[in-house]
Amino acid sequence: MAKVKYYYDAETLSYRKIERKKKDVFRKTIFGVLAVILVAFFGFVGFSQFLMSPNEKAQKREYDNLKLHYELLSKRIEESSQVLKEIQERDNTIYRVYFEANPIPEEQRKAGFGGVNRYKYLEGFDNSAMIKKATKDLDILSKQMVVQSKSLDEIVRLAKDKEEMLASIPAIQPVANKNLKRMASGYGYRVHPIYKTRKYHWGMDFSAPKGTPVYATGNGKVIKAVRTRKGLGNYVKISHGYGYVTVYGHMDRYVVRKNQKVKRGDLIGYVGTSGTSTAPHLHYEVHKNNRKVNPVYYYFNDLTPEEYDRMLELASLENQSLD
Repeated sequence: MAKVKYYYDAETLSYRKIERKKKDVFRKTIFGVLAVILVAFFGFVGFSQFLMSPNEKAQKREYDNLKLHYELLSKRIEESSQVLKEIQERDNTIYRVYFEANPIPEEQRKAGFGGVNRYKYLEGFDNSAMIKKATKDLDILSKQMVVQSKSLDEIVRLAKDKEEMLASIPAIQPVANKNLKRMASGYGYRVHPIYKTRKYHWGMDFSAPKGTPVYATGNGKVIKAVRTRKGLGNYVKISHGYGYVTVYGHMDRYVVRKNQKVKRGDLIGYVGTSGTSTAPHLHYEVHKNNRKVNPVYYYFNDLTPEEYDRMLELASLENQSLD
C-alpha cells in the first residue's frame, strides 16, 4: 500500500493531503522501466564474458586471432603491391624504353578480373566479405607478378640481344689510321681513276702500303672470300646480322674462309692492289638492309669527337677515287 504524504498549510494552520497527478505517476513509471532495462542490458554486456561457454570463448579467441592475421596480411599485400607498382613503372618508363620495346598497357597487367563472379564459392560464410577481398587482392597481385616476370624475362633477352648487336655493328675503321692520313676518298660522286669521269663511289678508300693489316669492323660471319683480277679483286664480305654487311676490297690476300666467324678487330687480310685499282689501298663498304650506306657514320668506336669531325670533312671532299 502506497504511503500517504501531507504538507502543512500556513493559511489554515492545518495539514493537507498531497494529491499525486496521473501524468507524474506515469512519467515515473516509464523512467523506472527504462532504468531497469538499461541496467539489465549493460549488466548482460558486462557479464557476457563470464556467461560464455568454453566453446564460445574459444571461437571468439579464434575469430579475434583471424581478424588480426587478416589485417597483417592486408598490410603485407598492400606493401607488396606498392613495390610491384614501382617495378612496373621502371619497367615501362626505363627498361622497355631503353631497349625499344613497347610498354605493357595497364589493361594487360590487370586483365582477367572482370565479368564473371569468380568468388561466388566464397559466399555464405560468416566472414565472406573479408575472405573474398583477401582472395581477390592476392589473385590480382599474383597475376601482375606473372606479367611482370615475363616482361623482365623479355628485358633480359633484349639486353643480351642489345649487347650482341652493339658488338656486331661495324664501328671501327678497317685499317689503322693514325692522324687520319690514310683516308683517301669518301662516299659519293668521285672522279674515276681510269675513266676520268664522275662516278658514284659506294664506299671509302683507305690508302696504305701493300701488306698493311685489314681488320673486321664488327662481329659477324664471312659470307664471301673471293679471289679475282676484276672489280674489287680479292675481297671479303662479312655479315654482321641486324641488317649489316661489310665489304673489304682490293686486298693483296685474305686470311679467312667462308662461314668463318670473326670478332671486331680480328685480322682478315692485307692491303693490296688487286682488281681494278690504281694504287695499294682498301676499298671499304657498309651495307644496311641491302642498301649501300656511307661508312663514315660507322667509326664512332675509335674516333674522338674532334677526329670524327675531321673525318667527315675529309670524306666530303670530291676528289679522285683509287678504284
